[in-house]
Amino acid sequence: MAERIAEEKVNEIRQAVEIVDVIGDYVQLKKQGRNYFGLCPFHGENSPSFSVSPDKQIYHCFGCGAGGNVFSFLMDIDGLSFQEAAVKLADRANIELKLEGQAAGRNPQLPEGSKQMIEAHELLRKFYHHLLVNTKEGQDALEYLLNRGFTQESIDRFQIGYALPSWDFAVKLLEKRGFSLELIVKAGLVIQRENDGTYFDRFRNRIMFPILDHQGNTIAFSGRAMGDEEPKYLNSPETQIFNKSKTLYNFHLARGSIRKQQQAVLFEGFADVISANRAGVENGVATMGTSLTEEHISLLKRNVQAVTVCYDSDKAGIEAAFRASSMLSKAGVNVRVATMPDGMDPDDFIKIHGEEKFRNDIIGSSATLMAFKLIYYRRGKNLQNEGDRLQYIEEVLKEISTLDKAVEKDLYLRQLANEFSLSLDALVQQLNQLVQASAPKRQNQQRPESRPVSYTRKSDLKPAYHTAERRMIYHMMRDADIAYKVQEMLAGSTLNIDEHQAIITYLFAYYEKGHDPDPGAFLNYLQDNKLKRVVADIEIMPLNEEISDQELSDYIKQVLNYQKMLKIKEKMAEQKQAERQNDFLRAAAIATEIIHLRKTL
Repeated sequence: MAERIAEEKVNEIRQAVEIVDVIGDYVQLKKQGRNYFGLCPFHGENSPSFSVSPDKQIYHCFGCGAGGNVFSFLMDIDGLSFQEAAVKLADRANIELKLEGQAAGRNPQLPEGSKQMIEAHELLRKFYHHLLVNTKEGQDALEYLLNRGFTQESIDRFQIGYALPSWDFAVKLLEKRGFSLELIVKAGLVIQRENDGTYFDRFRNRIMFPILDHQGNTIAFSGRAMGDEEPKYLNSPETQIFNKSKTLYNFHLARGSIRKQQQAVLFEGFADVISANRAGVENGVATMGTSLTEEHISLLKRNVQAVTVCYDSDKAGIEAAFRASSMLSKAGVNVRVATMPDGMDPDDFIKIHGEEKFRNDIIGSSATLMAFKLIYYRRGKNLQNEGDRLQYIEEVLKEISTLDKAVEKDLYLRQLANEFSLSLDALVQQLNQLVQASAPKRQNQQRPESRPVSYTRKSDLKPAYHTAERRMIYHMMRDADIAYKVQEMLAGSTLNIDEHQAIITYLFAYYEKGHDPDPGAFLNYLQDNKLKRVVADIEIMPLNEEISDQELSDYIKQVLNYQKMLKIKEKMAEQKQAERQNDFLRAAAIATEIIHLRKTL
């Protein structure tokens, strides 16, 4: 059982951390009035409906209803227990928590097998790096890297290492440290021979590039051969801790720069990221030997809305850049594309032309997505040939028809007209035909999220008693006297909404334990996630802190009147039943009860 954390310590942690900063590590937030808004990390959306209140230290999504405080956010997004979230936040706030056991572990949210796999990778990463920079055995590998333009700074930053030519160095090291052979085989670090069942290292005599997940844990390796050995790069297989479709290389290190610059640079591979980083491009990330996926895009969108795609300039690289940029644009990301001279990758360009030219002429002079597509559609065409020219014009017009801004459309239409000496009117006419032809299809594909979302609470037209109960709870969480006054005025009656009644029941227990009124502390006190969401929704209501006796009486009246209305409906049903049974004396008595109940409304 996880060790319980003292409530005083929990409150100390809650007051020491800033919820906007914590959530800002996962969600790109922009200030709007007193609150911050961004795309909800708990459901897919294109317009921001996720709100964070620095004043109340809570978050709430108007789309899916997710809500809570800084503890519940980490619990939901990282799959942590409360104790694990508290450990993570205490570490962030430099607050000492003397805990033992699971809650104090480095990766408490992971299954035991996954934690051991990460620990094995972390151990090897440290050893590989030590062998490269501090031993005679790694000297040749170190010189190889330095001769290729690597600096000691980049070697340390990316924890590059060296694997000995030994067949069983990793096997013996990991086994000696208590890791089971079965586990390190599953982790992809060791291979078992089929013929005799013995074990050998996957990586031998290779320069080792560790791959970290988005929390900074080592989860895989890529080993580069120093000579002509094949394959040139040997990568870890996918395991339960390493999924290429969800991993962006260098994201953990680049996240701060990405947020600061409000832009990410997407490369094809980790070698490009390292080269670009040496040139001062610190916001670079890369896919891990796979095409860009929806998971990659979702991760990028949570952190930034602008991405520059910088792939190799060979045929495969240009095709990959077109696919990646189209996917990003469709997801609502602002895309630019950096192109290099034919056949070059970032490492080649930097070596030949220098770091400053790469920063300024490649990344700094990246083209808009539409400008890149104009280049893309020219490939393989002879524009002096009438057929190729007409095909090119038609492809470009289709792309222009998808643009939202009239100025952009006009710019590219005039550019097309000038280049090929065409009538602007004719191009506009053909463009309008394309737009009309695609209108029904686009209308069917339009998503509700694409409409602008107001940053005010949605009007759900809740009944009066529902709003009254929530407003009462809002004030009851801020003043114990009001809470007990409500209890007295209800005179044994319960609230009409089960969740609301459960909340005030917990609230009275909270006060009876001697706690002071504090909505944030009460959120921590609640154990039920559904109730936490309701409390967060109530907390986000724009109400005045003060409440008059008349206002409180009106709320109580709304709550009790609804119960009386239900009673009246029940009596009316009984009256009709009595009339159908010709029991007119009973029907008359019930009618008198109904009149009396209506007078009390």
